[in-house]
Amino acid sequence: MTISVCIVDDNKDIRSALEQIILMAEGYTLAGSYADAEEALQKIPEVKPNVVLMDINLGDGESGIDCVRQLKPQYPEILFMMCTIYEEDEKIFEALKAGANGYILKKTAPGKLLESLRELHEGGAPMSSQIARKVVNAFQLRGAADASTASAAAKTTSLLSNRENEILELLARGMLYKEIAARLFISQETVRKHVYHIYEKLHVNNRVEAINKFYGR
Repeated sequence: MTISVCIVDDNKDIRSALEQIILMAEGYTLAGSYADAEEALQKIPEVKPNVVLMDINLGDGESGIDCVRQLKPQYPEILFMMCTIYEEDEKIFEALKAGANGYILKKTAPGKLLESLRELHEGGAPMSSQIARKVVNAFQLRGAADASTASAAAKTTSLLSNRENEILELLARGMLYKEIAARLFISQETVRKHVYHIYEKLHVNNRVEAINKFYGR
């Protein structure tokens, strides 16, 4: 299945590099490429891409997080992947709260970026490993401060099979389906089926919501 992608980045060189990655990759099409929030807010609803690679800092005016906050409620089917240099906890959680479905760093290798886009399109919520660790640590710290968190997490864990709990823990580390499959010596399709059942049992739609439940938030 071909995945249509829009790019939003105010840095011309980075935007051009991302365009080339998409254009040269099999199974991906470039639906649009925009330099600022104003253009993105106008054009993205017109082209309706599967995925938007969204920078956070778009120069003067509104940020990438502002764009996601405005567009996601109106177009929930469009998936937003933050692609940024920022690793600060505040930026990460602000983006996720705004409706971002994934969060990767600009230093991510092209192959990994494309894998992340496909994983996002297939129902995952990919995050660079550094970002995933920050998210997990934040949940764990909150859990340590709240005794009820442990109880909620235990309840969530009990809903899942041992294998599902194992996969959820690896998802929380930011691992891709391909990496989980290799770690557990199972196929990617088997991983997808387990993830589907995890989401179904926990009544969630993506990785971030599943991690939230897992850590009792």
